[in-house]
This record gives sequence, C-alpha cells and structure tokens, in this order.
Amino acid sequence: MLAFQYIDDDASLTELVSQYRQSTLLVLDTEFVRTRTYYARLGLIQAYDGKTLALIDPIAVGNLSEFWSLLTEPEITTVLHSCSEDLEVFARNGQCQPIRLFDSQIAASLCGFGHGLGYAKLVEQTLNIALDKGESRTDWMKRPLSKAQLTYAANDVYYLYELYPQLIQKLEDTDRLDWVFEEGERMTQGRLTPPDLELAYLKVKNAFQLSSQQLAYLKVLAKWRLKKALSRDLAVGFVVKDHALIGLAKKQPKNTNELNKMIELTDQEKRIHGRDLLALLDTADLDNPPKSIDVLALKNGYKSSFKTIKNCLTALSEKHDVPIELLGSKRHIHEYLQWFWDGKIGDAPLLLSGWRGEIAASPLAELAL
Repeated sequence: MLAFQYIDDDASLTELVSQYRQSTLLVLDTEFVRTRTYYARLGLIQAYDGKTLALIDPIAVGNLSEFWSLLTEPEITTVLHSCSEDLEVFARNGQCQPIRLFDSQIAASLCGFGHGLGYAKLVEQTLNIALDKGESRTDWMKRPLSKAQLTYAANDVYYLYELYPQLIQKLEDTDRLDWVFEEGERMTQGRLTPPDLELAYLKVKNAFQLSSQQLAYLKVLAKWRLKKALSRDLAVGFVVKDHALIGLAKKQPKNTNELNKMIELTDQEKRIHGRDLLALLDTADLDNPPKSIDVLALKNGYKSSFKTIKNCLTALSEKHDVPIELLGSKRHIHEYLQWFWDGKIGDAPLLLSGWRGEIAASPLAELAL
C-alpha cells in the first residue's frame, strides 16, 4: 500500500502547502461527484511532489485558499491527466487556474502513445503496471473513505509522477514540450468567466431550428433556466429540459390551459414552473429579437470544403506524426471555415495559431474553398 498523508485539518494543510511551495513539480488529481448538480461536488484532492503524497479532504478542511494558491505559482508545474473537469473544479472551488499546466493525456498523444489515452492505459504502456480500477464509481462525498478507495486515489498521482520523466524526455527529443504547455495555457482560458445569461439560448439543443421571433422567446426562457440552475446548483436539464424550451418558444402558450396541453413538458415541469413560464413568455423582446442562428453545416459547399480541409490535415498529421484529433478536430475545421467564410474577420482560428499554425497555416492557405 502506498504511503500517504490524509489531510483533514487546517494546520496540517498549512504545513503541507509550505512544503509543496518549495517544489517545482506538483502532480494533482481530484475526485468529485456530479449527478444532478450544475457544479461538480469536490470530494477529494490528491497531490504529490515526489516527496509527500497527500490526500486532502475538502469536506473536513475549512479553508483551502492556501492550497489553491500553489496553482498560481509560476515556478510550479502542475501535472494532471485529462484535466478539463479538474480545471472546472479549480475554477469553482479555488477561483483559480494553473499558471503552468502539463496535461499528460495531451503529452502522451504528442509522444505517440495514442490519442485520448486513459490514465490506466498510459501507466500500463509506460510503466508496465496494471492498475485496479475497482473504485472508479465511488461516492467520494461519503465518509469515511475505505483503504481501498484511498489507495485507488493515491495511485492516480503516484504513478503519474513516475511516468512524467518518460513523457518529458520524448517531448524534449522531438522539440514538443512547449506544445504541451501551449495547450495547457489554452485550456485554462476563460474558465474563470461566469456563464453569460444573455447567451444561454445558444446552448439549447436545436435552437437553430427557430425563427428570429421564436428565439426571442427562447432567450428569456433559457436565461431564466440558467439563473435558476446556478442559484440552486442544479443541472439545467433538471430545471426544464431543452426540448421543452424549444416547444415553448415555438407554441407560445397564452394560458394554463394551452400550457397543460403541451406534450413537450412533463407534468412536474408544468406543476412547478407553469406560472413562471407563462409570465416569462410575456417578457420576450419581440421588437429586438436575436438574429437567426446561421448553421454553417447547412451552407452550400460546406461538405466539400470540410472534406478538402480534412484531407489536408490528415496528410499533415501523418507527415508530422501528430494525431488528427489533436491537430484538427471537427470543431477546429468548423471554426476555420466560419472564419474563412466570414471574410477572415476577427481572431485567427486555432488551426492558424501556435504550433498548429506552424504546421498547417501555409498548406491551408493554398486550398481552394
């Protein structure tokens, strides 16, 4: 069994942070629970600097601000694996993001281990160790945590620290270490910005189907839903489902009778939110409705242009030994086409930025789209 410290009081955390502040490398992981909540509920933080492996109990420790400050130390490299959800936890609980971030999943992809590699697979490939994944569905909010659960959690940072030098060596050999830190910087951008209530309607599934007038109704409905979800820490789908908002925006019921006839809403949604929804529909600004949503994929020439770019990027990914999913995903291609067809106005798309731009900018400029 791995040796670790279980940190469950402020004094122990202060001592731990003081030690970690002397390190240049800190491997982190978080365990959390998200079922019905808008935000993930943080259950455990794992940290290892090569000397002390600590499991920090955020439920027991009153103030974690000292620990969160470690992430903003420019001299400390923060190492995580597939860190998108961890970054969300940091933003919510610590109101911070790592300054110098190394995501080992991205590093492994650039080292030729495979794209989107899970932690256990990476440990197996680099260290030839098979990890027990039996505790992956643990309720991390429940106390006390068992020895098996704590060992599982400790493994997530211990072996990542052990394999980190292999990734660093391969990245330095191929002159790609800066690429990983560039990706880390990009992944942290915008994480501390709160959700924009006014733009919530754009995230409702199938919003593009609505007319400009219907979008005016959807805008007030989606804003209300997100505001309620945030105040109650509830996933938006557990307030009112997307297809119900679309139905309301299309049909615009005028009274309880018409609302109750709508099959898009559940009986519970009608009972709890019926009056609010009817009142909201009356507040839609029909004189200044949002613009209709322009769906790029429905434009003439989209499929052929997309295929042209995809073929170009596929050839480049093979030439430079970079996974196509990392070099140019569907979202990246879509972003590039949007920028290109908008007259190249605004910020350059990701495909033309940083290390991707070094590889792809010139070949993309030569394409006939």
